[in-house]
Amino acid sequence: MRTVITGGAGFVGSHLCERFLAEGHEVICVDNLITGSTANIEPLRANKCFSFLQHDISKPLEIDGPVDNVLHFASPASPVDYLQHPIQTLKVGSLGTHNTLGLAKLKSSRFLLASTSEVYGDPNVHPQREDYWGNVNPIGVRGCYDEAKRFAEAITMAYYRYHGVKSHIVRIFNTYGPKMRLNDGRVVPNLMAQALRGEAMTIYGDGSQTRSFCFVSDLVEGIYRLLQADFHEPVNLGNPNEVSILDFAREIQKLADRPVKFEFQPLPQDDPKVRRPDITRARTLLGWEPKIDRVEGMRRTMEYFRTKV
Repeated sequence: MRTVITGGAGFVGSHLCERFLAEGHEVICVDNLITGSTANIEPLRANKCFSFLQHDISKPLEIDGPVDNVLHFASPASPVDYLQHPIQTLKVGSLGTHNTLGLAKLKSSRFLLASTSEVYGDPNVHPQREDYWGNVNPIGVRGCYDEAKRFAEAITMAYYRYHGVKSHIVRIFNTYGPKMRLNDGRVVPNLMAQALRGEAMTIYGDGSQTRSFCFVSDLVEGIYRLLQADFHEPVNLGNPNEVSILDFAREIQKLADRPVKFEFQPLPQDDPKVRRPDITRARTLLGWEPKIDRVEGMRRTMEYFRTKV
């Protein structure tokens, strides 16, 4: 099996490269390294079944020979990244998705799109089910990411319906684990880095907003199962165990074993107040649910960040 993974040098993408290599696939990792890092894939380079192509997927991509699977994970994914690269974010969600779907169509490949819980925006429905259409500000500062992913879902479904591409869509909820960048702006590395350095931990708003955190190995297992499934509409993958950001920060404070203080700052524009996946569809279709609880996942992640701070 030959599998192309765009964004393969990123956080989730590099874990997917590892998993597909472990399953015996030849993996072609494609990344322009705007937010990805070759350090994430360096251990894989010795594997003769692994190859790396530095390429901007917003431009056409040619792959010689057969391709069995195309997984499109290329995109800035944290607020820091997509606010710094809004045009690139929109292009990789639109042109990049078009190009990867074109490759899947040409090669008669299975296609899997990495979408996001951000398509739900600041939701009026809780927990979020796949049949909820969302509450998104298309011209807000986060619109470049939210709408890029919503368009990506729309064109993926169009290729499925019109061209018969065997497509799959995963809506990824907050995911964490080793290989996250310390400076990527997401809540886990932000709070862990601050706690390990003994700095004040930044809490936006009053900390009552909630998130649901899924360990990366659980997410990868769900993605692998979804690729094999005969189902083409979006599927939520995430951990339904919901926690407030303030309580989450206290858990990190305890894990770091440092007496750090909290620093409260204004809530960013359009920041979701709640986030929790309804994973009924994943349980029913894939027999999947998270296995790593937050205590264990946070311990593993903290061990990784201790080596980076």
